[in-house]
Amino acid sequence: MNIILLGPPGAGKGTQARFLVEERGMVQLSTGDMLRAAKDSGTEMGKIVADVMARGALVTDDIVIGLIREQIETVKSNGFIFDGFPRTLAQADALNDLLAEEGETLDAVIEMEVDDEALVARITARSTCAGCGEVYNDNTKPVPADGICTNCGESKGFTRRADDNEESLKTRLMEYYKKTSPLIGYYYAKGQLTKVNGLGEMATVKADIATVLD
Repeated sequence: MNIILLGPPGAGKGTQARFLVEERGMVQLSTGDMLRAAKDSGTEMGKIVADVMARGALVTDDIVIGLIREQIETVKSNGFIFDGFPRTLAQADALNDLLAEEGETLDAVIEMEVDDEALVARITARSTCAGCGEVYNDNTKPVPADGICTNCGESKGFTRRADDNEESLKTRLMEYYKKTSPLIGYYYAKGQLTKVNGLGEMATVKADIATVLD
């Protein structure tokens, strides 16, 4: 089963993707993670990525599609989670073509809907474990008083992203909606889009996604 998770920064895509990886054996394909891994891999595609990044040039859609193709052809999984891709209609078409060439299908597109003001309030209060990436929130899940992460059991510290402030977040949200709103209509028209409440309790969102997939 191959799915796309759509949602603005902080909607919880990474957390829900982790659940799917752990419980269903799926593989999360995050564009940023793939590019960083490819740069250090030494493969032919990795050398292309390293050269582009060294020159400070933009990574083209063809390169990202090439990285996704490598993953589909070489990684055994129970399906892929596309996180952060596609971002444009052209990328959506390219992904459709790639999946067809590889004999794969896109089984669901899940939009994690949020209320922008509530999302800003949530993100500006979050901290992340430097060891495993577990997310904490000042209001709903405070950093443990003993400084030990409840997920990995380590005490490597907790960080806040420099751009997790109200002004930066509103800019990032506007950029997301400008690029992504056409995708929402695109997948809705294809009958593949399902919406879940991205600001619900973590377990509730997880259950809602499971309902879509099952």
